[in-house]
Amino acid sequence: MLTLFIREINSFFSSVTGYVVIVVYLVLTGLFLWVFPGEFNVLDSGYASLDPMFIIAPWVFLFLVPAVTMRLFSDEKRTGTLELLLSRPMSDLKIILAKYFAGVVLVLLAILPTLVYYISVSTLGNPPGNLDTGGFWGSFLGLILLAAIYVSIGLFTSSLTENQIVSFILGVVGCFLFFLGFDYLSKLGFSGSLENILAGLGISFHYNSLARGVIDTRDVIYFLSAIGVFILFTKIVLESRKW
Repeated sequence: MLTLFIREINSFFSSVTGYVVIVVYLVLTGLFLWVFPGEFNVLDSGYASLDPMFIIAPWVFLFLVPAVTMRLFSDEKRTGTLELLLSRPMSDLKIILAKYFAGVVLVLLAILPTLVYYISVSTLGNPPGNLDTGGFWGSFLGLILLAAIYVSIGLFTSSLTENQIVSFILGVVGCFLFFLGFDYLSKLGFSGSLENILAGLGISFHYNSLARGVIDTRDVIYFLSAIGVFILFTKIVLESRKW
């Protein structure tokens, strides 16, 4: 499993994929937070807050994460190496987890440098350090968990097809539906309890909850459960070859 994990990491950086994902994410967030004038610009807002970054990031990852995951299984199918990979003395679950954690690590490498923004905004605050630390770390954890769900969705859609473009499109649609789809659905006039249930199935409900700075175990359990479900779906797809 470790060998496959390292192979996947190396494959990201032996091509331009890994570098593009990290650079694009950092450039886009940096431009919106520090260069482009508007509501997301930290300097224009007059407040020592990084909330704009956590508003922008899910939308940037909506496209970048499927771009990372689209090749994980679809490329193996296209080149005919999937059967060879699955014939190794390693369970399907270990193969899936190796690819999944490789995708998560790449996304983390894009997220971690943004901690510089925390230091910058904290220093620029008046007085220095005047920053909602709890809100930041709650949002930062939420962003990591959101990216981890996006990777699991992208991994699942990659297992469905050998076409990377189709995998990318399915990944974007899947991430969008789980990020905001249930939230929109809950607002279609359902009764109170059903509305809350539908909203609670969406990523944005739990992501926004963590952004308030209170780390609720129910939110963490939701993220981990959703990741587990999509990994299970991926396993079912791979096992379907035996049917």
